[in-house]
Amino acid sequence: MENDFSTIQKHITVTCAIIERDGLVLATQRSASMSMPGKWEFPGGKIDPGESPEECLHREIHEEIAIKIRIASSLPACTHKYPTFTITLLPFICTIEKGELILHEHADMVWLMPSQLPTLDWAEADIPVMEAYISRRNRKV
Repeated sequence: MENDFSTIQKHITVTCAIIERDGLVLATQRSASMSMPGKWEFPGGKIDPGESPEECLHREIHEEIAIKIRIASSLPACTHKYPTFTITLLPFICTIEKGELILHEHADMVWLMPSQLPTLDWAEADIPVMEAYISRRNRKV
């Protein structure tokens, strides 16, 4: 029997930060050099071997946007299957601890009211994270 490797898909686990400031939320736009260019996402990245999700998030946020964050809480993991890979996002709600935002990888960033988040053209995997975040905020109000 021959193995069919075409059905085996890469599965990556990624952290993302929902960064809050003064009632607004940060969204970053993927650059032309990234996969899914122009799509909006919550910043973050792949977990390295032996790294906890929290350690990954701190490292990735510092690398991508040059700030230090404080993790306040987490949201449920969301898994999305793209045509060539599957991604599981581990979202964390955060605040800025220190530093000024500098985009090292992204094309743009925007601070929006949570209710404005759905107006962006999100990467598909980030949509359920954004919806879960808005739903959680609405329950707290």
